[in-house]
Formats: sequence, C-alpha cells, structure tokens
Amino acid sequence: MPDHHTPLLLALAAVLIGTKLLGEVAQRIGQPAVLGELVAGVLMGPSLLRILDPSDPVFSALAELGVLVLLLQIGLHTDLKSILRVGPAATGVGLAGVVIPFGLGLLVTRALGYTGLVPLVCAAALTATSIGISARVLSDVGKLRSTEGNVVLGAAVLDDVVGLIVLSIVAGLVGGTAVSVRSMATTAGVAVGFIVAAIVVGGIVVPPLMRLVARLRLVWALGAMALALALVMAGIAGWAGSATIIGAFAAGLVLHVTPQRTQVEDAVSTLGHFFVPIFFAVVGAAVDLPSLFEGQGLLMGVALIVVGVAGKFLAGFVPFRLRVNHTLIGVAMIPRGEVGLIFAQLGLASGVLSPGLFSAVLLMVIVTTFIAPPWLAYLTRESRRGPAAHREPLYDLVVGERPPPPPGITPH
Repeated sequence: MPDHHTPLLLALAAVLIGTKLLGEVAQRIGQPAVLGELVAGVLMGPSLLRILDPSDPVFSALAELGVLVLLLQIGLHTDLKSILRVGPAATGVGLAGVVIPFGLGLLVTRALGYTGLVPLVCAAALTATSIGISARVLSDVGKLRSTEGNVVLGAAVLDDVVGLIVLSIVAGLVGGTAVSVRSMATTAGVAVGFIVAAIVVGGIVVPPLMRLVARLRLVWALGAMALALALVMAGIAGWAGSATIIGAFAAGLVLHVTPQRTQVEDAVSTLGHFFVPIFFAVVGAAVDLPSLFEGQGLLMGVALIVVGVAGKFLAGFVPFRLRVNHTLIGVAMIPRGEVGLIFAQLGLASGVLSPGLFSAVLLMVIVTTFIAPPWLAYLTRESRRGPAAHREPLYDLVVGERPPPPPGITPH
C-alpha cells in the first residue's frame, strides 16, 4: 500500500525539477531565473497541471522558510554604508522610486473603484526594486561598474530597506491595526527601531558568537548558526509587532559585517537553492488564470504595469544635475521581484487581495522584470559595439556568481 506521504514527495520533486529547468531556460533567453521559477509554479498550480497546491500546509511552511532565507541573503549582501558612498543621487532616486510608484498606485487603484486596504497593498507592491535582477541586467549591458550602476544599486538598497518598512506597516494594517497616521507611525517606528536595535545589539553579541562557532571547524556550523539567528530574529520581530522578514533581513545586516561573512554566504546560498525556488513556485501556483480575465483583473494588471514602469522611470531623473544617463537609471530601476512578490503574497494570504487582484499584481512583477533587459540592451547598443563592452561579473541572488566588488558599493 503506498505511503500517504508519496503524493507530497512526488509533488516536491516535481517542484524542484521544474523550477530548476525553467530557471535555466529563463537564463538562456536572457531573463533572471526567478521568472522561470514563477512560470513553473503557474504551470504546476491549480489553474493548469494541479501538481502543486499552494494552500498545502507543508508547502506553505517551506515557502515561509524560503522567504526568510531570501531576506537573510538580501541582508547579507546589503551594505548600508553604500548608500552614503554613492551620495545624494542614489538616495534621491531610491526615495523617489518608492514615493512616486506608491502615489501613482494609490491613484490608479482608487480610480478603478477599489477602497479599503486594496489600494494600499497594490501600491506597496510597486515600491521595491529587485537588487538581484537590476544587478544582473546592468552586468549584461556592461554598466554595473559605471556611475549609473552605482546609483542604481545604491538606490535599490534604499528601496529594499524602505520597502520592508512599508511592508511592516502594511502587515500591521492587514493584521487588524486601525488605519491612522498614529498607527502607521508606530508600526514604522517599531520596524526602524527593531533594525537599529538589531544592528547595535547584534554588533556586540554576534561577532564573538560567530568566532566561537568558527573554532568548532564543523561543516555547516556557521550556516546553521546564521539560519538559527535569522529564525530567532524573525520570531522576535513578529513578537514585537513587526513583519517576520524584517527580522531575517536584520540578521543578514548583522552578519554582513562579520569576518565569517564569506563562509556564511556560501552556506546560506546552498540553502537558498532549495528553499527559495519553492517560495517562488508557491507564489506562481497561487495565480488564478481564469480570474485574471474576469471583471477588472486584467485591467488592474495593465494599470499597475503602466504606473509601475512610469514611477521608477521618472525616479531616474531626480538627480537632474548629475551628468549621467538618466534614462538608463530609470529603466534599470523598473524590475520588481522578491519584495514585490512578498507584498502580493501577504495581500492574498490576509484576504485583502482576491485571486484576480493577486494575479494582476503578479502580472505586473513579471512584465516589469521582462521588459528591462531588452530595453537596457537597446539603450546601450552603440556602447556595446565598442571595445570596452563586456559582461561584468556580479553576485546575483538567483544566479549565484561571485564578483569582485564594484567601486564604492557592495554587490548584490
């Protein structure tokens, strides 16, 4: 008699194989692997092959671990000082890249007749820029180490930090916190305070702890400690009233400055190859294709795409006095990705977003990520014909390559 776990094991095997294969296909056609992983989830989800059930508690738990590992990775590769190193230009682009898309998102969703928390969640999903995807496309067109590249990466770091604070506010609101200026300020204060406290306290406690663990010379000891630290800090963040991913992100920030960072990165990257694709596959499987074409689902998706592209593009022109290619900066800021998907998943899980609206947000994430590489290639076509054109190495959260750091900023 077959064991009752057999269907689950076979589904997990299918998810791992499918995400890796389609991730590889995506990279071969010049797109980040995350898009292939999302498509794999859509194909295997209830709308099509019915292999992956996103509501299955086992897959939900694995996806939750995946998003925590992902935010730990982002934190590990985030140097907060890099924002200061690239100056006010990156700060201006980063803040504008949050404020403009958020404002446009609120306007367009309310214009379509949505009220309550729906406009807030949809607008928040427009704020984040994918660090990994932006770095990848800049590398592909030979602009990663340029002034424009440094501005984009610095702005993307700031986008993620501010985006996570916005996520913490939204999580509090969908959790039942009354919508008011005071409640939002309190939630933002908790998120910022937690990150500051984590950096201060962690900077004292974590380095000697990691030195002690390093002396054990046990395989995976540093990786296990890093994951445990992320889980503990995620739990504390949730207990404090903030989003759990804030805790995992803060753990990465603390570990970023330790001498053992390289070994921790390698261990966490290995974990990420298993858990992170499951998160993206579960997100993709939650897409309800029929509902996207019902009612205003498709209209909402198109509207979010338009304002999502316009908001980030306009942000590239904020440092107008800086003599750079502002169009290139704006286009490089367009790809959404990990944090945008987390916003969408939060909205769906909390019941704020219907399956159709969730699918519309996911459509925005996919399209904004698809259009950036060819657009950037077009903008830099003449320069790529010259002798200096080349693909620059980088560390990509999806691809997993190890770079020399570009001047003035830690690679992401």
